[in-house]
Parts: sequence; C-alpha cells; structure tokens
Amino acid sequence: MSLKQIKSVFGNGVFVTGNDIDTDRIIPARFMKCVTFEGLGKYTFYDVRFDELGNSKNHQLDKLEHQGASILISGSNFGCGSSREHAPQALFHFAIRAIIAESFAEIFFGNCTTLGIPCVTVTHEIARQIGEITEQNPKAAIEIDLEKKLIKIKSDSSSIGTYSFEIPENARISLVNGEWDSLGELLSNQDTVKELVGKLPYANNWK
Repeated sequence: MSLKQIKSVFGNGVFVTGNDIDTDRIIPARFMKCVTFEGLGKYTFYDVRFDELGNSKNHQLDKLEHQGASILISGSNFGCGSSREHAPQALFHFAIRAIIAESFAEIFFGNCTTLGIPCVTVTHEIARQIGEITEQNPKAAIEIDLEKKLIKIKSDSSSIGTYSFEIPENARISLVNGEWDSLGELLSNQDTVKELVGKLPYANNWK
C-alpha cells in the first residue's frame, strides 16, 4: 500500500466566517451514531445550514456558486472543542480537501493530517482577502503548494494573488512524502513489522 504524495491541492474556495468554530458545530453530536464515517458529509455544519424542519438556510456551503468547492477558508482556532475524529471525517466526506485558517486546534489539525487534508495558517488579513476573493469570484482557482508554501489564486489564467502560509514542518513533510497516515504506513510495511516483532522476546513468550 502506497499513500498519495500531497504536494499541491487545487480547487475552488468557500469562506466560512467566524472564530472558534468547534467540532460540535462542524458535526453535531447526534449525528455521530454511525458504524463507519461514510455518509457523514451530509451532516457537515448541519445546524447552521438547516432549520429545525430541515429547510436550507442558504449557508455559504449550500449556495449554488460554491457547489463543488474543496478548499475551506475560515478564522482562528478552527476545530476547537471536542477532539472527535468525526469532524474532519465529515469535512472529508463533504469533499473538503484543504483548509486555510488563522489557526487550528491541535488535535483537529492532527486528525486532518492523517486524512490527507492539509491545514495551513495565514494571517487574519490574508484569510480575509482570500475569503473575499472567493465570495466575489467563486470560480477562482486556488492552489495550495505545499512544497513552496504558497497559496496561488488565478482567474481565467490571470494571477489574482500569491500568499505565503505556515504549516508545521513534520506535517508538511509527511504530506509531501506520502507518509501522512500512520496506519497506512504500517500496512505498507508488514514484512518489516513482522520481522521486528519476531525479534522481540516479550512478543513471542506467550506462544
């Protein structure tokens, strides 16, 4: 098993404004009664997207011009609150493939990385600028270049802006090298794991 090297992420953006957007807002707890994570995408931001009768509130994520957007832009401390893995899983199954924000909650950041979702940080001013660009031009093409640590935005092949971002180096390297999923790494190196286990006396004494 070989993991995908994530050197760049391409897509359109959607601006979800606000700071301290917690995991219960991303995926309300009542939707976490699932055996697998499949199907969680439809419940992403459910309580701010729909009313009590299930009618759309015309949230940014549901506007026609943002359909298919795969890069989410937001404020500071994104993904705070409960450490539930369901939050990044819901975003992944909603087809979000990268997040640009001012800062991230640490556990949420780690859970996203192990799904191959880069979480990159920018200043408040840059987040606002990118968000405004996506609102004014929803089809603007965004590239998050993890090798050069740059966000490049184009419209009709013309450059709109280029911005630098930050990401912990260990996370960046793991994404670029295709080493972002520890379980995937174990499965792809089963012979090495078995060889190591065979050398551990305490792992063989019970046989």
